[in-house]
Amino acid sequence: MDDTVQWLSSEEQRDWRAFIRLHQKLTSRLGADLQAKSGLSGADFEVLVALTDVPEGRVRFQELAREIDWEQSRLSHQIRRMIKRDLVAREECAEDGRGAFVVITSHGREAIEAAAPPHVETVRRVFLDHVTTAELRTLGQISQRIVDRLDQDRS
Repeated sequence: MDDTVQWLSSEEQRDWRAFIRLHQKLTSRLGADLQAKSGLSGADFEVLVALTDVPEGRVRFQELAREIDWEQSRLSHQIRRMIKRDLVAREECAEDGRGAFVVITSHGREAIEAAAPPHVETVRRVFLDHVTTAELRTLGQISQRIVDRLDQDRS
C-alpha cells in the first residue's frame, strides 16, 4: 500500500459510495422515465435544455460542448442523431468558415416543451420530495462549490 495516499475513512467511504449510488440511480431513473414518457434520451434532453437556455436557441458547437461538459466527438455523434430526428439543425458560421452553430428546431422545441412537465414531476417524486428546503439549499451550495473548483482545475 502507498503510505502517501490519504485513504478514505470507513465513514468517508460509506458516504462517498452512497453519493455515487445516488447519482447512478437518479441518472438511470430519470433517463428511463424521459425515454418512456417522451421518446427523448437523457442526452437529447441535456442538449435541448442547453439550447433553450439561450434566447435564440442557437449556440456555437464548442460552447455547447463546454456547457454540457462533453467531448467534441460525443457531441458530434449526438448532434448527428438529433439532426436525423429534426430536433436540432447545424448552421455554418458566416463569420468563421470553420465554426458551426447547433440550433434547436421547432420540432425540438415542441419535444422539450412536452417532455419537461413529466420530467419535473419525476424529479419531484424521486428527489425533491425527499429533502427539506434547507437540505436542498445546502446540497446546491456544496454542488456549486465543487463544480466551480472543477472548472478552475480545468482552466
